[in-house]
Amino acid sequence: MSVLVSAAELLAAAERPVLLDVRWALGDASGREKYLAGHLPGAVYVDLETELADPPNASLGRHPLPSLQRLEAAARRWGITAGRPVVAYDDAGGLAAARAWWLLRWGGLGEVRLLDGGLAAWVRAGGALESGDVVPPPGDVDLPGGGLPVVEADAAAALPGRGGVLLDARAAERYRGEVEPVDSRAGHVPGATSAPTTANLAGDGTFLPAEDLVARFAALGVRPGTQVGVYCGSGVTAAHEVAALAVAGVEAALWPGSWSQWSAEPDRPVATGGS
Repeated sequence: MSVLVSAAELLAAAERPVLLDVRWALGDASGREKYLAGHLPGAVYVDLETELADPPNASLGRHPLPSLQRLEAAARRWGITAGRPVVAYDDAGGLAAARAWWLLRWGGLGEVRLLDGGLAAWVRAGGALESGDVVPPPGDVDLPGGGLPVVEADAAAALPGRGGVLLDARAAERYRGEVEPVDSRAGHVPGATSAPTTANLAGDGTFLPAEDLVARFAALGVRPGTQVGVYCGSGVTAAHEVAALAVAGVEAALWPGSWSQWSAEPDRPVATGGS
């Protein structure tokens, strides 16, 4: 699975892909304003809260997956047409853009990548920015689904006891239960392994080389043939971990409801501590 495109490759591309600007961060509602102030030429703004998720649901988590029909309608609104490649980016190492990458791949779109290093990498490579809004002609893409695997709560929690690995992509202090800024309980799913997704990035916001990611995940128990599930707070940064695993040559299933779903159910067990 080809996951990344470098800024140099994007600048040199003979065919300009559909560009999706997915600037978003937890508790920061200024993504669209940042987009309007400066974005890659021709890029369309994608709202994570309203276009890459259904409304929050106590039984499904803070960012439930949109239906395929909703996702397809949004993709056409972004101007995605059959056969034209797509590149998603943000200003945070792909932590938000990976949600768009994962959803479109899950929806069955093959030619979608993440801009490695995002907006900063584009600027470092000499790429220009433009301001204002972009409203493209409607696209015609069809999304049949089935492109990437998902795992639900019970199956995810059972992975460690069945020889698999369940990776927790949140910050280590949230995994340990020291802080919980958003969800109803602090801690992690019993048996899960702490694997903060930010550790998949180099200091400049680009992904670590594939060989480094292979070594990182091997140290976390992920080896050829291992069943892997990934969760985070609400299925956003877990998509980034799935992307990093794909760079390392590992297919992993995303748990969409993640900790926001698990912690909202009082009968679910919670573990704390660990590394």
